[in-house]
Amino acid sequence: MRPKIAIIYNQPDTSYHSTSGEDKAELSIIGNVRAVQRALNGLGYAVIRVPISPPLENVREKLKKMDTNIVFNLFEGFHGYSGAEAEVAFMMSELGLVYTGSILSLALDKAKTKAIMQSTGIATPEYQVLTPDMLTEFNLQYPCIVKPCGEDASHGLNAQSVVRNADQLEKQVTEISKHFGGKALVEEFIDGREFNVTAIGNGTPTIFPVTEIVYSLPAGKPKILTFDAKWYSGTEYFIGTKPVCPAKITPQLKSDIQDIAVKVFKRMNCFGYIRVDLRLDSNGKVKVLEINPNPDLTPGNGAARQAKALGMNFQQFIDYIVQLAFQVHGYQTDYQTYGWQGQAGYNGALKEYA
Repeated sequence: MRPKIAIIYNQPDTSYHSTSGEDKAELSIIGNVRAVQRALNGLGYAVIRVPISPPLENVREKLKKMDTNIVFNLFEGFHGYSGAEAEVAFMMSELGLVYTGSILSLALDKAKTKAIMQSTGIATPEYQVLTPDMLTEFNLQYPCIVKPCGEDASHGLNAQSVVRNADQLEKQVTEISKHFGGKALVEEFIDGREFNVTAIGNGTPTIFPVTEIVYSLPAGKPKILTFDAKWYSGTEYFIGTKPVCPAKITPQLKSDIQDIAVKVFKRMNCFGYIRVDLRLDSNGKVKVLEINPNPDLTPGNGAARQAKALGMNFQQFIDYIVQLAFQVHGYQTDYQTYGWQGQAGYNGALKEYA
């Protein structure tokens, strides 16, 4: 008998991002949930959907009442309180639930994550956390990029996010502080090639084929993955931003990116799957921009695109995530299907890619 799976996710609430015009990302979770459910149903799993909404103190009872063998975790936290993502995972652990993905409470605070990376020898751009009343403490080199400390999906990123003088800095820090929790992450802007890669596994992870973000923007437009580039087709940034996977890179650069992704995964005590975003500095050195636990699983995008480049279709990718969850929580099951040459074929494809 196949196990029962509950998909948990944050109930869409567009009111929080409506003032900044960024509510479209909020609604995208429903499409993601549908795609994962179709894949799981196709694999023979019985699936229920469990939307999560505030207040946090009611979530535990909702989790306790679920009739499920495993939770497919697509929950991304509550607006204004990104730490809810990790707290819900801790609740599931306390309740003895098996759940998918990698929950990094520190990764939800980009500044703290960067501090840990620096302390363990992982290269990342220099940074500061600033509020409007702390601008006199700014001591980085321009240009800089200003972004929220605890958001994903490129919230708060636009063409004005890269600042080159004090006036621009003040404006962006004020905007980010106003809309995203009172503080902004300011880091030195690296204008080199941009990559991202999925690390997946328990223990030593598998590194999927590397994606490069290739920009073809008008002169003067900063090459960054803005909110428009991800969510609004027809815009200048959407048209001028193209993911290429596998990236056209040298064997040495591919090896460097893979090694760094493995190091990040291990030193941050990850499990399940994460995405690592990286860029090359002016000397060609790879630097980690940020880590995204439980990244977007939309078919044809991100991690799913990289899995496809490896030869794994979306259904097989979702099934592999489920198997990893059982493994990390200490369960041996007879449910493994993979549907893709089995585990031996999976290992063979990884060896071929490497």
